[in-house]
Amino acid sequence: MQTAIRLSQLLSAKVSGLTIKKTVLTQRKALTFRKVRSFAYMTMMIEDLITAPDKATCASSLNNVLDALYVLGGKWKLPLILSLVQSSKRFNEIQHEVIGISPKILAKELKDLELNEFVKRIVYPTTPVTIIYEATEHSLTLKNVLHELSSWGEQHREKIKQSMKSQPVKL
Repeated sequence: MQTAIRLSQLLSAKVSGLTIKKTVLTQRKALTFRKVRSFAYMTMMIEDLITAPDKATCASSLNNVLDALYVLGGKWKLPLILSLVQSSKRFNEIQHEVIGISPKILAKELKDLELNEFVKRIVYPTTPVTIIYEATEHSLTLKNVLHELSSWGEQHREKIKQSMKSQPVKL
């Protein structure tokens, strides 16, 4: 069941001590919240609409995003982390699982991930030496990020498919 709540219905309502003002309503006339899962979620969304972050908060948030992209950016880092979260692997096993990555790039990416404490390199003194790569506890903190990224990717793919279907074919 879908629940639709218009801001005009909340004109005089108090949501966690915050009164919705008419100025916000006139700026966002047709705004509708669909599939409101909880009152707290709706409250958070309304507060986000009313209070714009200040310049310092925006700059701090941007720096955090840039740091995350610096550490996780690139074509291979997230696939490598996903591969190692499933199970610990040797170098060749990783290379066979992550299709298309060259040995040189794999070695570089594993070193970068090790420096950022996403991957742990374990050396066993056997003949020949056995090296196992495994995901650390720190890499497991990416679970929610990866889930949200996956959801967004799926939504984006569907949106693109729909827009391609609605466009006429040009010959």
